[in-house]
Amino acid sequence: MTRDAWRNQVGEDAIEPALPIIDAHHHVWENEPFPPFDPYDENGLFADKTASGHRIIGTIYVDSHTSYRTTGPDHLRVVGETDYAERVAQVGMGRGGAFAGVCCAIAPRADLTLGARVGEVLDAHAQASSRFRGVRHMTAHDGDVPASAATGAGVMMHSAFREGFAELGRRGLSFDAWLLQPQLPEVIDLARHFPDTPIILNHLGGPLAIGRFADRRDEAYASWRADMATLATCENVRVKLGGLNMGMAGVDALARDVPFTSQEMAAAQKHFILTAIDLFGPARAMFESNTPIDTYGAGYGVIWNAFKRITADFTPNERALLFCGTATKTYRIDPTQLQ
Repeated sequence: MTRDAWRNQVGEDAIEPALPIIDAHHHVWENEPFPPFDPYDENGLFADKTASGHRIIGTIYVDSHTSYRTTGPDHLRVVGETDYAERVAQVGMGRGGAFAGVCCAIAPRADLTLGARVGEVLDAHAQASSRFRGVRHMTAHDGDVPASAATGAGVMMHSAFREGFAELGRRGLSFDAWLLQPQLPEVIDLARHFPDTPIILNHLGGPLAIGRFADRRDEAYASWRADMATLATCENVRVKLGGLNMGMAGVDALARDVPFTSQEMAAAQKHFILTAIDLFGPARAMFESNTPIDTYGAGYGVIWNAFKRITADFTPNERALLFCGTATKTYRIDPTQLQ
């Protein structure tokens, strides 16, 4: 059975289809850089945005390792990613209606270990798109997560990385932090040393329930919660709610014959999501689809239905922040760029 056929076994109408949503984290690529994940170009993004039944008024593009420039200095070739995301945004705006709002903010890659030299990369990203808001330098690393091995351990603690990170603050840019649970103390230290630079924690800080954590899930959750509580005391940190369908947190359907319904997903994942909201508050938390990584294990519309079920008892103001307002403020989104 193909992945599409597996995923399409569960189809749902959108709950509360009028609720405005900014998808705070997705990827787009012209090729397939991360097998076995689905190819996902702008046509896939437009299809999810316009056909899910949910009112996705905007989307935020994050580091996808795609479309790098093939000429020019090596350290500037990553700017091709911003070139591509900007083109996608312009196509959406040109089509108008439900197509508008894609890639309304762009957070591509930059290698912060370049130190002060990364400033040239940041300036080139800014020149490539007025939608450029910050960068992600992937730092996720743990011995029990083989896919993270290439990143290297302790990157956020290196002096060169810190020197590069300082360039973000000089330009009023944000940092999207993708790391795994055991690395939370590192990002706590980073946030404390740079209290004026916005840090956006990806995927709930990467909680783990595999490897050495597989038989110690309660202990692992308690450790994750304790570190998240400490991180929440850093006022410059925001958290993205999602990324739980990747197979690392033990709350996904990847090994099942049939994917989760939104009710099942909400039941499996709500303890992580509600804990993060409780710690950070709705004004510092935002929902993300993490498409197409998370949609390898769940339908796009099902993911948003699950988020809506988890927050069904929240006030209208709280939900407005979680689904739209926090992302709008954090990424400084121009309302005229939205659907």
